[in-house]
Amino acid sequence: MTGPSDVFASAVETAQKSTLRVEAGRCTRLTGFAFAADVVCTSERALRGSDVLRVVDQEGRAHEAELLGSDAGLDLAVLRARDASLPVLAVADHQSLRVGQLTLALGRPGAGIRASLRVVGLLSGEQQTPSGARLHRYIESDRGLPDGFEGGPLIDERGALIGMNSSSVWRGADLTVPHATLAASVAEILAHGRRRRGYLGVACQPVRLPAALRESLDQRSGALVLELEEAGPAQSADLRFGDVIVSVDGTKVRGPRELVAALRDKHAAQVELGYVRNAQLEKLSVTLKERS
Repeated sequence: MTGPSDVFASAVETAQKSTLRVEAGRCTRLTGFAFAADVVCTSERALRGSDVLRVVDQEGRAHEAELLGSDAGLDLAVLRARDASLPVLAVADHQSLRVGQLTLALGRPGAGIRASLRVVGLLSGEQQTPSGARLHRYIESDRGLPDGFEGGPLIDERGALIGMNSSSVWRGADLTVPHATLAASVAEILAHGRRRRGYLGVACQPVRLPAALRESLDQRSGALVLELEEAGPAQSADLRFGDVIVSVDGTKVRGPRELVAALRDKHAAQVELGYVRNAQLEKLSVTLKERS
């Protein structure tokens, strides 16, 4: 009769072929996993500043790798492994996860595969991170990641990929960035060499709205403009010091964090800003710049 331990051992056997050791410089060793036959995902934070990269597979074969781009908001670095043909994991449905479900984090900081049993401790729907990145689902496991597991995969009992493990996306939380979130960022990096972002050229802070506007807009706060970049998109469109941004293309903006998130995927696009000036709600078209 097959028990839980046999199920998880089989899951590791399935996933270990796609789980890689990432060597950065002389000392840094962390984990990555094959996203495509020659594309590897790993932790951006752990790689930062390294310029000598290799990935080592289960058989001990080393492949020189180059950094194609990164998305710091997701702690994601995307590497190209030269002359590699790596097996890719099946993908699990992150929407089917349940609190209390047992999963496995995999790591390969050394030659052998390592596994850490994880309980899904907290789940919620789509979330915006403190840096403005968007997670398709918030997935938190129950305890700290072992050393060398950063950038490695979280798998289910079938060995299917749930996402990438990181303790850097959200301070104080061990999160798994869902595969769907990774896929969107990886596609941008492969196409453009970077994760492009919309750029408005303002510095803001949260501010409480007047009572009448709070009621009419059904929101309590907005992003008060404190500084504008000279000849930046906002200044060129006649946004002014003291204006309060309350929406971008109809998406509510309650402060700087929501503003960054609303602009994140609107690189070099024209957007409609809703803002308050002299206690009156106004609208303005702004052509954003692109920031990598």
